[in-house]
Amino acid sequence: MDIGKKMNLVRTLRGWSQEEMAEKLNMSVTGYAKIERGETKLHIPRLEKIADVLGIELKDLFEDEKNNFSFHDRSIQYYQSHINSAIELTQELEKMHLLVEKKDSEIALLTQQIEDLRMMLGLLNKQQA
Repeated sequence: MDIGKKMNLVRTLRGWSQEEMAEKLNMSVTGYAKIERGETKLHIPRLEKIADVLGIELKDLFEDEKNNFSFHDRSIQYYQSHINSAIELTQELEKMHLLVEKKDSEIALLTQQIEDLRMMLGLLNKQQA
């Protein structure tokens, strides 16, 4: 996989558009797109900036897929942390739904008790009259 394709892959995994990536690099979208397509020669400072923005090491852009363990490890860790966060949020949401259901049940019970008390009060008022 060439450098441009790796950049595209990592950018896509991050959920960034070419426009967002170009903005992070302070360059035009057209210029960035040419880099991803391999139409622009890159110098080390630009490559370092790209790797930094993507959150990978510079060497990860040059290594072939067989030896690119650090890139894959960090990508897996990155997405695993997001998956864990999503799971935690889902669990919290389920807890909140249960609390709302419990609260709704308590409100229904209290509403029924109020109605019963009003009925009893009405009967008492009739007996006293």
